[in-house]
Amino acid sequence: MSRKPSIARVVVPVVVSLIAIGIVFAMMQGKKPGGQQPDDAMPSAVDQSTAAAIEQEQAATEGAATDIPATAEAPAINLSRRLSARAPGATGPGTTPAPRTSLGSLDPVHSRMRVDFSAGGAGIDQIVFSEYWNTAEESRAAAAHARDPSKPLPPDSARYALRPEGMLPPAAGATDPRPMLVPLMAVHSIEIDGVAVSLFGDVWAETAPGTFVTEVVEEAADGSMVAVVRVTRTFAFAGEGFDLLAAHRVDNLTVAPIQAQLWMYGPGDLALEANGLLDVRRFQFGYLLPKDRDPAQMTVVSHDGMIARSSVASMVEESGSAIVWPMAERSGESLSWFGSTNRYFALAIHAPFSEGAGAGVPGASSKSLAGSVKTVYAQQGVGASPAMFSVLSMWPQAVAAGESASIDFATYAGPLSRQVLIEDEPYSTLGMVGLIVYQMSGCCTFCTFAWLANGLVIFLAALHDHVFFDWGLAIIALVVVVRLALHPLTRKSQIQMQKVGRVMGALKPELEELQKRYKDEPKRMQQEQMRLYSEYGVNPLGCLGGFLPMFLQMPIWIALYAVLYLAFELRQEPAFFGIFQQLGGWLFLGDLSAPDNFIAFGRSFDLWAFTLQGINVVPLLMGAVFFIQQKYMQPPSMTTLTPEQEQQQKMMKWMTVILFPVMLYKAPSGLTLYIMTSTLIGIWESKRVRAEVAKMDLSPKKRGAVKSKDEVGRRYADALDRLQDRNKDKKTFKDRD
Repeated sequence: MSRKPSIARVVVPVVVSLIAIGIVFAMMQGKKPGGQQPDDAMPSAVDQSTAAAIEQEQAATEGAATDIPATAEAPAINLSRRLSARAPGATGPGTTPAPRTSLGSLDPVHSRMRVDFSAGGAGIDQIVFSEYWNTAEESRAAAAHARDPSKPLPPDSARYALRPEGMLPPAAGATDPRPMLVPLMAVHSIEIDGVAVSLFGDVWAETAPGTFVTEVVEEAADGSMVAVVRVTRTFAFAGEGFDLLAAHRVDNLTVAPIQAQLWMYGPGDLALEANGLLDVRRFQFGYLLPKDRDPAQMTVVSHDGMIARSSVASMVEESGSAIVWPMAERSGESLSWFGSTNRYFALAIHAPFSEGAGAGVPGASSKSLAGSVKTVYAQQGVGASPAMFSVLSMWPQAVAAGESASIDFATYAGPLSRQVLIEDEPYSTLGMVGLIVYQMSGCCTFCTFAWLANGLVIFLAALHDHVFFDWGLAIIALVVVVRLALHPLTRKSQIQMQKVGRVMGALKPELEELQKRYKDEPKRMQQEQMRLYSEYGVNPLGCLGGFLPMFLQMPIWIALYAVLYLAFELRQEPAFFGIFQQLGGWLFLGDLSAPDNFIAFGRSFDLWAFTLQGINVVPLLMGAVFFIQQKYMQPPSMTTLTPEQEQQQKMMKWMTVILFPVMLYKAPSGLTLYIMTSTLIGIWESKRVRAEVAKMDLSPKKRGAVKSKDEVGRRYADALDRLQDRNKDKKTFKDRD
């Protein structure tokens, strides 16, 4: 009995299944997010080594900001001057200013978002979106309220918001021992002629909504305080989009020129999704090429400007802080925008672009931040789950006596939506669509097929927007298109498998006779088997082509996983026009980017692999469909299997039927819907092909009677003939000797 064909039929599916399961498992286990503390919770302890280092640095700089990274370009610290910051009109530093106001509103008719300012560092306490909600149920309730105002609107706390995540150790000598929350985009400090003065804290006065002022004062010889510099920070909405313009003015109040340099907190960690499986947070850049390569400074490059959060964290753990811009491998590039992203949203600073306008310095491109941001540092906070945040070093400004200097940039706080970032300005011109990357994190980053995911998003969006107007139907249509594209290959491979199976079945008696006759001569038995295969024009490896369609579909499954997990367009989108949600608010298939929630428990149960929150029926149905396919639709075995081979085949069957549904149990329901639909169509397709094959004359014939139409089989047979001829020549040569 020949074992090669049966081994190929059994081992290859096992290998395919193992590869697919390994990839899915790697994506789901790649880099699991750590637990995040609630916004009102403070870590119970501070990293003592970090606090000690900060205290030493603070003592050395006498009141300077506690975590300014050391730079080779920074001027020497002048310890002879005693500078401090305070709110204008305050009797001393640290006076608590009036409560902060807000910009914008939560009425989507008038504003995209409401910006609530913080008391610390003239930063932002939160950015609350008027159109986006935390869950699909709340989003549907808001839509129902818009149609019928008599229906209740979810509370404002249910709206999606960007909030601070990073914590810093308390300053030395602080009365409050708890770490300090770093507001979004807060001012860090200012350096005046080499003396660093902290502006992080209650040293700002709000003179108008979104306008903050602080003064740096110097202690004179008689003990009086003399104003040296006034810093004004103004926030304003730029247009009707998601942009917030941040304008800074530094006024020199002295009679001598000064050099001033601002430091600010930039985009840092954004909140993780409540039920997210993966941590896909990243730092991303867009930059302009040097003028010798792009004289007009027209193109913003972003395809290689991504740094995974895990990579940044590793760099920070090694040195305490890390320079992430300018990158070491870059030379002459100019930063255009820099941001951080989570699964669906981004916070990014960019040039205050206007066509034909400069960026704050003579000759600078309007797409460049060259007149403002000099260096971007990454630092890590403290606490049980320390967050990453960035510190922006602005370019030093020479300010003449009685004059002022300006530093402006804009902040994008909004969704990772292709419609917004491709179609709206200034994001389109600045190439900020580069913030959108359909790529998983962890050890499977390389195998996500981001280029294919981009194509799938465009194709699915076209099906949704112009044909079906439903994402569930668009996914099913994608299955049909893929199956139609692969049908010629599938049909040919299945016919080849059936042919090989029938011929091998017919040759079984002769193969068994050869095994008996040459049981003590394995080489001779192999030669005779090859001769027999050659006579009938059969390629025993031809069955391997039957698994090619499965290999070709695996990249689609993986890319579709990234699309359904990361594409903002599918966030909180229901399947089949939300028909199940109309049945008393049933959650089933109410969000294609989340598990199907056939039965929701209302609470969580922590298991070894994941947290169980309900019964998801689509993965279970997918397992049942796999079982049917394995049991009824596989072609008959070509030869009798040994006990070991039968065990391997059973193992493969159970891996497919059980492990795949388990691995995909908490995957986006759109993905399991795709795989289950594809398998059902595959069963129907296989049945039709088998009926077609049944009408064909595939009885074994010797090569002299019918010439094989299988090119692979012909080449295989020719190779066997050449091998036999060489063996005959060797035997003749030996007999002659």
